[in-house]
Order: sequence, then C-alpha cells, then structure tokens
Amino acid sequence: MSRTARLFQLMQALRSLPSPVTAERLADETNVSIRTMYRDIESLRGLGAVIDGEAGFGYTLIEDATLPPLGFEDEELEALVLGLREVMQVGDPSLAKGAESALAKLGARLPEGQSRRLKHAVLTAKSYNPPPAPNVDAGVLRRAAWDERRIRFDYSDVMGAKTSREVYPLSIVFMQSSHCLVGWCHLRNDFRVFRLDRMDDLDIMDECFRPRRVSLLRQYWEKMRVEALERGH
Repeated sequence: MSRTARLFQLMQALRSLPSPVTAERLADETNVSIRTMYRDIESLRGLGAVIDGEAGFGYTLIEDATLPPLGFEDEELEALVLGLREVMQVGDPSLAKGAESALAKLGARLPEGQSRRLKHAVLTAKSYNPPPAPNVDAGVLRRAAWDERRIRFDYSDVMGAKTSREVYPLSIVFMQSSHCLVGWCHLRNDFRVFRLDRMDDLDIMDECFRPRRVSLLRQYWEKMRVEALERGH
C-alpha cells in the first residue's frame, strides 16, 4: 500500500471510529506497526488535520483539513433532526442508537450557531405507541439484505399458524406501526411482507443472490404502484 493510500485509510478510521481511538486500534485498522502509525499521525497533522491526543490517551479528529465545514439551510437542519428523532422513536434498538449517535456527531461537526439550532430544533418526533419489538436481530437481518444472502426463518401469521420460509431479503420498511421485511418468498414464489415481531429462528444461508436485490426491489415497488392505481380506479 502506498503512503498516500495509507494516510487516507488512517483519516477514514479517525473519522468513523468512536473517539478517542487508541493507537493500537488505529494500527490494527490500517494494518501497520504502532511506530508507523505514530509517524502517520504526525504526517496528517503536518498536512493540516487537527488531531487531539497522544500515546496512551487515544486520538480524536478535531478538524479535517480535507473536508469543508458542514453547512445546511435552516429547513435542511430541521428535516435532519425530524428524521433522526423519528428513527430514535420507532427504529429497532440498534438503529435507534445509531440515529442518536449520528445526531450527536452531526452537532459536533456543525459551526456553533447551527449546532445550537440543531440542539433546539423546532421540529421533533414523539411516539407514545412504539411498534412491537422485532423478534429477530434486525441488525443481522439488515446485513443479510445488504450482503444479498438468502435467509430462513419461522413465521407466524395473524392466527398464530407457523410456516417455515426461505426468502431473499430486499428491504426493511416501517409500515402500519410495525417493522416489516419485504422479500421474495420461495414458498409462495412471489413477493411477501413479513412483520419482524412474528419472525423466529432467523438463519443466514450460504446462497448469495447478488446482484438481484435492487432489481427485485424495483419490481416490488412497481407492483405496489400499479395495484394502488387499480384500487384508485
């Protein structure tokens, strides 16, 4: 790996990892020795990056010389706050935590005036009837969809009858007060929507259906659009 590529990789690690990041973690992420990592930190500082910390305490990226300051219009900030706070209210536990972390990181990157506006935004989201908790690990399910891996699970319908399903997971959607998986069901040989709170014993299979997820998802939404138009008539 070239020195330039290595420094870019180190900067990416400083941006994305929770701070302060230990030297050992940074060295592991960039696959270099501790000594080389210390030299690379100093090289980044020499290029204009403001990196707080030292050996034994960890490092925090304060200012990234390669990125311009974030700037948003007032309506954009309100939209970001509303969206993230809604995810915090209705998302599954790991997604809600991610939204909370993203909101905090956004506030830390904004200029002081906009950071204050973000903190005291006019718009917010509250849910007094949160959706049922997923009965499977939603994070694992999201990774299966992203990796385009076939999955197997048991599913209970509204009457409690159980079936075993093998599905291509396409998307997780919040609809009608519940988290739902949109997928291609091999049992029904058609698109189906499954509530996450009715799924059990999720198993990620070896079969990969890449690159079909995006095209299948387009087909599903087109089918929904056509059916909505037909109902409208």
